[in-house]
Amino acid sequence: MHLNAYLDVDLVALESTDSVTVMLELVAPVADESAVERPEHTAIVVLDRSGSMSGPRLNAAKRALLSLADRLDDRDRFGLVTFDNEAEVAIPAGKVGDLGRDRLRRDITAVESRGSTDLSSGYLRGLQEATRVATATGATVLVLSDGHANMGVRDPAQLRGVAQRAAENGVTTSTIGIGVGYDELILTEVATGGAGNHAFANGADDAAVAVAAELDGLLSKTVQAASLLIEPTGDVSGITVLNDLSTMAVESGVLAELGDFYSGESRRLVVTIEVPAMAALGLAQVAMLTLTYVELATLEQHTVALPVSVNVVPGDIAAGRVPKPDVTQEKLFLQTQNAKRDIETSLRDGDLDGARTRLGAATNRLYAPGAPPLDGQLSDELAWLDATEKLVASESADYLSRRVSADRSRKSRGYKSRTQGGEVVDGEI
Repeated sequence: MHLNAYLDVDLVALESTDSVTVMLELVAPVADESAVERPEHTAIVVLDRSGSMSGPRLNAAKRALLSLADRLDDRDRFGLVTFDNEAEVAIPAGKVGDLGRDRLRRDITAVESRGSTDLSSGYLRGLQEATRVATATGATVLVLSDGHANMGVRDPAQLRGVAQRAAENGVTTSTIGIGVGYDELILTEVATGGAGNHAFANGADDAAVAVAAELDGLLSKTVQAASLLIEPTGDVSGITVLNDLSTMAVESGVLAELGDFYSGESRRLVVTIEVPAMAALGLAQVAMLTLTYVELATLEQHTVALPVSVNVVPGDIAAGRVPKPDVTQEKLFLQTQNAKRDIETSLRDGDLDGARTRLGAATNRLYAPGAPPLDGQLSDELAWLDATEKLVASESADYLSRRVSADRSRKSRGYKSRTQGGEVVDGEI
């Protein structure tokens, strides 16, 4: 794993409080294609079989699971939990070779729709199965649902906490919402807490595309259980992680859970550091970054430490500093993703006028005086915001809410080369 850090500015004024932004670039190792065997994997699928899934949606989901089962190695572990108003273990998790592919195909095909939607019971039972059979390489739980949870635990924050604790023990959770009726708040929070992905599949067949994308990622995974510890030094008063990650305050600073990385995957994380007034000129360390992860090929744990320092200079010299464009662009990009939370809220409340206003405000922020050049991802972001604003007049609030949620969930995690997650439309992600 490669870790690089870039400051927006490396000069701060003597005896003046300041704020600096650090952009971290992380790149996972590339899988060794010459290896005789890849690391074994564990995949537990939690499938909504409530009444609303009947017909094309359930049939498409089953086709995707059949394809998934065919692509797994005999050494891999697979299990299927279905849920309506209660959870049922349709296929107890075990090695594919021991379960038998004929049995997998038969039991997947036999799933039928019925009942209400107790998403929490299915998810919790899926976590139990994952924990039971997980190996040193961890496990992935994939939740597919088209419904709004109307039974069981329905508090998104509570379920996010459950997913986060599972991720800390090596079990990643990804979610796929099908159609416009699913509970996007719960599914996005579970995926974020579980250090996984969230995708919105607008149609039945698109769900199969999303499942295939998630499986592609699972089978090319090279790093798991990655975390970043940010330890402030001296009198640093504040640390803020702009990415939407599971974070927690620890004794020495802030711990951010990064989850798993796929072969060659790159991400960017942005952290702001509140720098106190410093009384001495010269180089001063303001934080220590420590990346910890497990490389799957060897199951060895690695630790990479990187200090963050600034140069304290007279005020007149600091006044002439020019922020690094790449860092300010990434910061603005993530601030835009965070603004989408308010847009989601307006859309979930059916407030289309409020959503339109907030979309306009997010667009205007990109044009604000002193903003970085609108090229690359910022140009793409501007086009996406403009397209979404135009859709307000023609699409339902439910659809738009899920479009915004899925897009924000993927982008705010810092993915730069990962295709998993996001909106699935017409066979594309």
